[in-house]
Amino acid sequence: MHSWPTTTLPELPDTPARREPVRMFDPSRQAVVALTEPGQQRASMYVCGITPYDATHLGHAATYVGFDVLNRTWRDMGLEVRYASNVTDVDDPLLERANATGVDWRELAAQQTALYARDMTALEVIAPDFYVAATESIPAVVEAVEYLLVHNLAYRVPVSETVPAPLTPGAADIYADIQAIASFGEISHLDAAAMTKLFATRGGDPDRPGKRDALDPLLWRAARAGEPHWPGSGLGDGRPGWHIECAVIARGTLGDAFDLQGGGRDLVFPHHEMSTAHTSALEGRARDLAPAGARHHTHMGLVAYRGEKMSKSLGNLVLVSRLLESGYEPAAIRVALFNHRLHQDWEWFDTDMQAAAQRVAWWRTALSGYGGADPLVFLDEARLALRDNLDTPRALAAMDAWATRTLELARDGDDGVAGAAGLVSRGLTALLGIML
Repeated sequence: MHSWPTTTLPELPDTPARREPVRMFDPSRQAVVALTEPGQQRASMYVCGITPYDATHLGHAATYVGFDVLNRTWRDMGLEVRYASNVTDVDDPLLERANATGVDWRELAAQQTALYARDMTALEVIAPDFYVAATESIPAVVEAVEYLLVHNLAYRVPVSETVPAPLTPGAADIYADIQAIASFGEISHLDAAAMTKLFATRGGDPDRPGKRDALDPLLWRAARAGEPHWPGSGLGDGRPGWHIECAVIARGTLGDAFDLQGGGRDLVFPHHEMSTAHTSALEGRARDLAPAGARHHTHMGLVAYRGEKMSKSLGNLVLVSRLLESGYEPAAIRVALFNHRLHQDWEWFDTDMQAAAQRVAWWRTALSGYGGADPLVFLDEARLALRDNLDTPRALAAMDAWATRTLELARDGDDGVAGAAGLVSRGLTALLGIML
């Protein structure tokens, strides 16, 4: 599927920090680690995308602009970046919303995917090189599930004659035998009790009768009355489970090994744990103690609003489209988000946007001249900040310091460094996606 228009980043001069790797917290390593190796020329990341049943809220935006900053920082390092993402355009929450509103699920998915693309375009998020819908990946998912069945890494669970009834008598759902994967648990490092509790609240079905293990995830859901389904060859008609989709799409776009899998913190378990386990199984590494697929995992924190996590189910949403309609510019929205440590959980307040807009206006005043304070000091400090777990508040503070010094010079009648304002403006664009 098509993503959205992208942009060419401005070239920036070298500073000492440019050669340093980005270091971020990786739950699989339980440590802050360098995401790339010395001498590496290419970097690849897979960021799990949206389920398009509602508009893009600031929780989504924080995740995707966060990984956009990583993308920009890698490119500033001189790396060739391959970026893949997906859209889960068939899933239970989408179908439930479509049924509740009387809108065809395909129309709802198309509408919300288009709105997401418009929001990402407005926020200057670099478009993925590979942007794949779950419905586009179904033949590859069928092939993958058949492989797992043949290698005794998956099994069938008969569908009972309940509502919604199976379309085919004797139909079976197919589950992964998760305990057959030796590395299972190495992404989240959770115990079985914690896994089971989260699994029940994040799309899993630990109480499903007939499963070998409560944590076994669904690979293929047999066709039910009133639900979309696709030909499944030997699997029978049905639709794919959530975790196998991302495993298949990531392998199909980035290959058997890539640098990073990312998303919101709530994806650590079960989604990234399960999709990594599926990848290990598909690569013939079920008995390996080290997980296959992404070499690193990293995540953005969850955003709260009015005391609770911002979520579609709770309805406590601050929508990107509404902020734009209210007259706030994309640069101010990015500044408001970047005022928080994106890898940590944080809370949005209604005053955040006004403060960000005022900050942007002040920066524009400092950038209105030709000269200014030393731009290389700003560039190096911003680069250093972003290499430390994407410390965007520190990067913004570097811009504050430059603006303060530039306005001081102007008051003293000193033009400062010739061309400084233009270079700092290009730095804001290239590193932070803030276009002033």
